[in-house]
Amino acid sequence: MAEIIHPFYETHRGAMEAVMRHRLDLAEAMLRDRADLPEIDAIREEVMDEFAVVLAQMPYVGGAASRMSDFYMRLMGFMAISRVLRRHGVPLPVIGDIERETYKAQLLTVPEAERLAAGRQFMSSENQALLREQAAESATKGHQDAFPEDFVYDFVEPGPDDHFEFGINYKACGFCKFAARHGDKEILPNICGLDFDAYATRGIRLERTQTLAGGASHCDFRFSRVADIEPSP
Repeated sequence: MAEIIHPFYETHRGAMEAVMRHRLDLAEAMLRDRADLPEIDAIREEVMDEFAVVLAQMPYVGGAASRMSDFYMRLMGFMAISRVLRRHGVPLPVIGDIERETYKAQLLTVPEAERLAAGRQFMSSENQALLREQAAESATKGHQDAFPEDFVYDFVEPGPDDHFEFGINYKACGFCKFAARHGDKEILPNICGLDFDAYATRGIRLERTQTLAGGASHCDFRFSRVADIEPSP
């Protein structure tokens, strides 16, 4: 019996599968050389089959109204890649390196001006105001009852001695909940490692000293702009 995918993710399925195929193209040489997996076509098929499983497992957290839906749609595919590579005996550090380099390469296919514009928008006062509202909403009982698999987070204002522009403390992580539910705790830290390049390629410096996946009480994301956030000449 086929797994049922939530209608919101089903509408985005084609685009998400195209992203996955692109990732596998970018990872091909690394899968051969570092993971020692010569049968690339078979690995591709296995990853795409696993991705269909992941799609059916992805929790609905509010669709387009939730910023975290985008996190799920962009990063959950790496759960499928990690599962397959782990089944083939690839060491976890090698999986993490392959995924991070693949993700960075994919992010860099977006024109620099577009990436930096997205970074400026993320750091803008308007977006910070929206993040404050969403953070407050994430912690309400109504939201947590409606979307128990969602993230819960606080917006963090900088203090007088701080050198970041704003921060987010994730007190509950959707990826951690997913990993606990589906037996993916072992590969979870590799997902956390993708965050740094996701922001760096948009001209944002992310500092983080701890994660929920690493056993901390919260993930402490701190954001600041890279000195030159304008496109290169």
